[in-house]
Amino acid sequence: MPLNYKTTEWNSKKVILGEGSFILEEPVSILVGFHGAESTPENMLVHGNRLQLKNTFMLFPEGPVDAGEGRWSWWSDGPRQKESVNDFLIFSSNIMSMAQDHLRARYKNVETRFCLWGFSQGGAASLVYALLGTHPLYKVASICGFLPEIPDRETSANLSVPILGIFGINDDVVPSFLAEHALEEMQRKGHNPTLRETPQGHELNSENLIELRDFFQH
Repeated sequence: MPLNYKTTEWNSKKVILGEGSFILEEPVSILVGFHGAESTPENMLVHGNRLQLKNTFMLFPEGPVDAGEGRWSWWSDGPRQKESVNDFLIFSSNIMSMAQDHLRARYKNVETRFCLWGFSQGGAASLVYALLGTHPLYKVASICGFLPEIPDRETSANLSVPILGIFGINDDVVPSFLAEHALEEMQRKGHNPTLRETPQGHELNSENLIELRDFFQH
């Protein structure tokens, strides 16, 4: 079913919303798609539109860190990374709350559940939020993701989240051992990751989208 997309501004940042008709007798998934570093939400929209998920409200936010030339990131590298990651967590929680409010204002008593996915730094964003975010999550997917430096606080999971982690042995940007380590760390913290090592490079391809569709739809 095709979605209707619109661009608006939440929390002083651009967000792209994708919405179709919903079966309100079932939970509506709020699927947040995090773009890669120095990228844009439009880049994630191209891939997200091909997922064709049922009963799903799509949300593609713009990262809060200005990378220049109209591109954005989720946090800054360097000595302030932990602090910047913490700012990302607050920013993302606010955006997710606004998405929930948006649906509840239109559909009274709608039951929602949050799902996250992302590519590269966006995959890292999904994993970081699963570790430290305030909203409970239903499912999380990371493509070519990793873990940055995270704030110093307890990260044991209150609720185990199913995580699909796809990474490539030919990735020359995020080496496979970093992606694998990140997913193993998620398991150590009480989550339930499924690791998919593929021959791919640093990319989000059609085979990935098929796996993502199956993962989120079932």
